[in-house]
Amino acid sequence: MSGDDKEGEGPRPLDEFLERFKLPGAIQKRLLDLPSPDADEAILYQHSVLCQTCLPFRDPGEEIRTWERANGLVSLVVAAGQAFHPDTRRFMDVGLPYGAKPRLVLYHLNAEALRTQSPVIELEDSLTAFVKRTLGLDPKGRNIRTVKDQLTRLSAADFRIGTVVGEGRAVTLKGSVIEGFELWVARDPAQRLLWPTTIQFSQRYFESLMNHAVPLNETAIARLSHNAMALDIYTWLAQRLHRIGEGKSALVPWTSLWEQFGHGYAQIRQFRAVFTRTLKQVKVVYPEAKFDFSVGGMRLHHSRPPVARRLLPMSP
Repeated sequence: MSGDDKEGEGPRPLDEFLERFKLPGAIQKRLLDLPSPDADEAILYQHSVLCQTCLPFRDPGEEIRTWERANGLVSLVVAAGQAFHPDTRRFMDVGLPYGAKPRLVLYHLNAEALRTQSPVIELEDSLTAFVKRTLGLDPKGRNIRTVKDQLTRLSAADFRIGTVVGEGRAVTLKGSVIEGFELWVARDPAQRLLWPTTIQFSQRYFESLMNHAVPLNETAIARLSHNAMALDIYTWLAQRLHRIGEGKSALVPWTSLWEQFGHGYAQIRQFRAVFTRTLKQVKVVYPEAKFDFSVGGMRLHHSRPPVARRLLPMSP
């Protein structure tokens, strides 16, 4: 797929697609060789708004306290928060969540909330198992501290979501995703990092999630867990492609893709190279996704969603 592909040309077969974009060996092994989880564990969820917008891919730095992204009629602003530390007895600045790990944790928390039909999530055992299964990390290892740090950042952050609902009309929703969270928890004698026992979604987020959850395949997520952009592209396609009418298509201009996914890339040409390379990883785990490229952008075609059913029926 290149900018010379003809607009309206049908999606290329998967084997030709992969042939034109050779995968690095380590990534190819991760994409193709991970075992599938059990059927009962195979579905994760993301809120539809967060499928259309995204958190930072990389650490924006402690001095950056606000993050904003837009996609069409939807805009997201995330403000880094503060948390009360038990030792200093002072509120301390907590940085913005970034990278793959807060995304992965949120997918899991969403799934647990929907499974139990409750905004209060029993965390310790389920998150330990999820981290081990999906991230391939030892729950006693050093890397697990990064997951805990990102969960802290996610918990302290405030979200504002703006959307246009009609001519001259817009709605702004503000608040936190996670309302209650014990941020600093003790370690056991062996220095294993302990999770909080529970966390609590805000009621507004939970009620919205019940109606706007997008199901995701956990095996696909595990295979993309090394790459935040790949996760965002996958979740975007998961909520977007099946909404296109059968026999129809939608063109997304390169400028729109750059605004949505291209933070940190000064030029569209640079972003386009990274985006198309990352997209081929997504295609491996979501082979039903149908799209092609033209000079103007990425043309999306009606496709089956990556998960055809929900884990549990949603509440009205």
